[in-house]
Amino acid sequence: MADVKNEVTVELKQAYGLTVMARANSNHWVVMDTIEESGGHNAGPRPMELLLMGLAGCTGMDVISMLDKMKLNYKDFRIEITAEKATEHPKVYTKIHLKYRVWGDVSEDKLQKAIELSKTKYCSAQAMLSKACEITNEYEIIR
Repeated sequence: MADVKNEVTVELKQAYGLTVMARANSNHWVVMDTIEESGGHNAGPRPMELLLMGLAGCTGMDVISMLDKMKLNYKDFRIEITAEKATEHPKVYTKIHLKYRVWGDVSEDKLQKAIELSKTKYCSAQAMLSKACEITNEYEIIR
């Protein structure tokens, strides 16, 4: 049996047609949908988009936390993700590329360290997805 405090449960319910809503332990509902041509209503992000958003959130929170602990002076932080999908079903991601962008006077070495620690130690989303596809990254410091 799984350790209860490490267990995640998800509830999904149909809202209308292929528009669905899901929530997990945090109790926040997320709407998901697909395009009209596939029977949806285009009322929310696609489930596969949410995977990439989850990855961005996971590694982004790690890097932001480390930059703050290092007391680095930055004005803004963003991540841009591009991904390639298989052409046949199941259309899984085959390549994911993360571009970390930081505005401010940030040490390149410290930013690299934060990104590497997220990748190798802290970001469980990246650890899991890297078992299924190639994940690469780059960074840009805008002064």
